[in-house]
Amino acid sequence: VVAGRAGAVRELMAKLKLVAAPTFEANVGATIAGGDPVPVKMTFRHRTKSVLLEWMGNRTGKSDADSFMEMVEAWELEDPFNRESVDLLLDNYPGAALAAYQVYIDELLKAKVKN
Repeated sequence: VVAGRAGAVRELMAKLKLVAAPTFEANVGATIAGGDPVPVKMTFRHRTKSVLLEWMGNRTGKSDADSFMEMVEAWELEDPFNRESVDLLLDNYPGAALAAYQVYIDELLKAKVKN
């Protein structure tokens, strides 16, 4: 059993890098009125703890689209990822900005409890 744990620790150590990758992917549940959320894979910008705290503190007065563009750099939708498409998404699905923000923060801080 001990040998197995040592191997698992070595494997984890081999995967962990002190400097995180600049981006990460996560699914965001886009809520559709009257239906179930539809998962949309998005590529988010990684932020260090200090940069994240500064970014969160400076969001006052910014639009949802501005914050969305600062968090996300790509998505797996047929429409291109650009400001016009983001504006259209957030206008048609008002909960999408909050859903993306929650996933973003959860992924960065790993606040989710894994069973």
